[in-house]
Amino acid sequence: MSQERAEGKLNEILSADAVRAAFQAQTVLFEKFVSTARSDDKAEVIKAMLRKTIEISIELSGAELGSLVLLDSDGIVVDGILSDAEISPEPSSVLNESVLEKGLAGWVTSHRKIGLVNDSQKDDRRPILANSSYPARSALALPIISGEILLGILTLMHSMPGYFTPGIVERMKITVNQVALALENAYLFDSLNESIKSLGKAKQEIEAYSRVLDREMEKCRKIQNNFLPKQLPHLANWHIEEFFFPASRVAGDFYDVFMLPGGYAGLVIGDVCDKGVGSALFMALFRSLIRVFSGQAQLSRSLIDTQKQTVGGTPDSESIRQYNQVEAIRTVSLTNDYIAQNNQMCMFASLFFGVLDPKNGKLVYINAGHETVFVIGRNGISERLLPTGPAVGLIPEAKFKYEQIQLKPGEILFAFTDGVPDARSPGEERFTKKHLISLLSQPVATAFDLMERIGTSLFAHIGKAPQADDITMLTLQRENPDDG
Repeated sequence: MSQERAEGKLNEILSADAVRAAFQAQTVLFEKFVSTARSDDKAEVIKAMLRKTIEISIELSGAELGSLVLLDSDGIVVDGILSDAEISPEPSSVLNESVLEKGLAGWVTSHRKIGLVNDSQKDDRRPILANSSYPARSALALPIISGEILLGILTLMHSMPGYFTPGIVERMKITVNQVALALENAYLFDSLNESIKSLGKAKQEIEAYSRVLDREMEKCRKIQNNFLPKQLPHLANWHIEEFFFPASRVAGDFYDVFMLPGGYAGLVIGDVCDKGVGSALFMALFRSLIRVFSGQAQLSRSLIDTQKQTVGGTPDSESIRQYNQVEAIRTVSLTNDYIAQNNQMCMFASLFFGVLDPKNGKLVYINAGHETVFVIGRNGISERLLPTGPAVGLIPEAKFKYEQIQLKPGEILFAFTDGVPDARSPGEERFTKKHLISLLSQPVATAFDLMERIGTSLFAHIGKAPQADDITMLTLQRENPDDG
C-alpha cells in the first residue's frame, strides 16, 4: 500500500472514530442538560454544563488537565472551570490578561483557530492557567464558536510532549462543535428560566391591570349602549325593526330612529372605520352630532323667499314641510365639517341618513359612502338607494347630494352594515352581498319576516366561527291598508 493510500485510510479511520466520539459526547451532554433542566436548582444549568464538558473532553482526549473559559460578546471572560474545580475568583482584568492576552488561549482568541502545542519548551504559545502551576508540555486549545460568536475556549493539557495526536485533534475538533450546541441550549434554557421568573411577576401585574381594564371596558360598553335607542319611536301606520350584534363589547356600528320637529322621523345607520374603543368613541360622537344638528333644523328664510318669488304669496304648509325636510338632511354636511376639521385621528364613518314624512311616505335621504339601501316590495327588490356622497369626516366641505323616494304601502326599507356580507363561516367563506340580495329578492310580507329570514341564514352561515365585525340591520315598513 502506498504512503498516500495509507494516509488516506488513516484519515478515514480517524474521521469515523471522531464522528463516533462526537455522537457520544452529544448524547452525554444532552442527557446532562435534560437532567439539570429537570432539577430544582435552575441557576446551576450553565455551571453544570461546563463541568460535564470538561469531564467528557478529558475522557475523550486522555488529557490530564483541562480548562474551559466562557466569554461574553465583548470577548471578556465571564466564567471558568479547571477540570473538576472552578477557577478561583479573580478581578476580571487579571483573569483576562493572564488567560486571553498571553499564551495559547490568547492566540486562539485572536486567530479563532485550533491551537496545538507539541512542546511548551519550544513554543512561545504556552498554556497559561489562572492560579495553576501545572507543568504542561503538550496543549490543545479549541475555540467554541456559534455562528460568528466566540462562546469560549476549551484547553486540554498533558505533561508529555507531543501527546495530542492527529486522531485526538480530529476527535476534539468535531466534539467541540457539539459542546457549542450544548452551551447554546444551556444559555437558552437559563435565559428562558429567568424570563419565566420575570413573566411570573409580570403575569400578576398584567392580571391586575387586566381586571382594571375589564372594568373600564364594561363601563365603556354601558356608556355606548346608552347612545343606542332603548326603544324605537312609534309611528302610526309604520313598523320599524332593528338588529344589532356587536363583535366585541364595544362597537363601531350605530343606528338610531328619532323624532324631529314638524313630526318627521330621522333614521340613521352607520359604520365607523376601524374597531375597538376608538371606533366606539367616534360612534358616540357621530350619533350625537346627527341628533343635535338635525334637531336644530329650521325653515330657511332664503327658501321661503324663493318660494314667494316662484309661486307668489306665502308658501303653503305642504311647501314648508318639504323645505323643513330638506333642511334637516343638511345635518350630514354639518357633521362632516365638524369631524373633518377636528379630526387628527383620520376617523370617518359611512352612513345612511333619511328624514321621513310619516304622513305621505316621502323619504329624503343621503347615502354617505354606505352600503346600498334596498326598498323591498312584495315581489322582492323594487329600488336601490346608492351612495350620493363620500364617507362622513374625510373631506372638509364635501358635497352631499340628497335624493328622495316615495315609500308605497307595504314597501320595506332595508339598511345594513358591511358586517352582514363580510360575515365569515368556520371555513373563512364570506356570506357575500350576492347571497344577501338573493334573500332580499324573495317575496316577503313583513319587515319582521324579512329580518328573521336574513338573521337565520346569516347565523347558520357563521356557525361557531368568531365574529370579525359588528352586524347591524334596520328596516322601516309602511303599512298596507289592504292587509287589514
